[in-house]
Amino acid sequence: MIGIYGGTFDPIHFGHLRPALEVLQGLGLEQVRFVPLNVAVHRPQPIASAPMRLAMLKAAIRGQPGFVADPRELQREGGSYTYDTLLSLRRDLGSSCPLCLMIGADAYHGFLDWYRPLEVLELAHLVVMRRPGHDAATGPALRKLYLERGSDGPVELESAPGGRILFQQVSQLEISSTRIRDLVTRGLSPHYLLPEAVWELMAREGLYGPVVSGASSTVGGS
Repeated sequence: MIGIYGGTFDPIHFGHLRPALEVLQGLGLEQVRFVPLNVAVHRPQPIASAPMRLAMLKAAIRGQPGFVADPRELQREGGSYTYDTLLSLRRDLGSSCPLCLMIGADAYHGFLDWYRPLEVLELAHLVVMRRPGHDAATGPALRKLYLERGSDGPVELESAPGGRILFQQVSQLEISSTRIRDLVTRGLSPHYLLPEAVWELMAREGLYGPVVSGASSTVGGS
């Protein structure tokens, strides 16, 4: 099975990486493919350029077995729709490979408002990452869909290329890209919120604001 994890990753941080690792290990995935979007459809556009976001992603996952940077959305013009991305992955990986689309609980609550959501579900399983004790209450249409498609564990996901919904508990860290960008804009350090390699790249390139005072001595530990 292969996990698919999309987002702006503007910048990528531990709030993305830790849950992804727990899903990789918890479901026994072969890999998790991080897919940075190009043109946002339902959210503000990314601030950092596509090449910089891809560079930060690669820096963040370097050395982690099973984590892969997949730039296919950055190479496609127009809005970054999950349906189109999954079609592209199916062309590359075949029709029988189980794909697990990894999304947060908030994204799941709005899933039926996505572009062609039921076709998305046929192309991949939904793995909803939620913290322990999180209320998964949804509207009646989504509850009905879960009653029809809900799954209890990875064995059922392995038996089909897509079509099931699994809730997976993860350690969701209260970190956001917005907060990190705000800190940097105000000249404050985002140290300990994201990998050192990402912070080093941000500081070197002056991403999101002025270089933080003392960043060169803080980043890298020298």
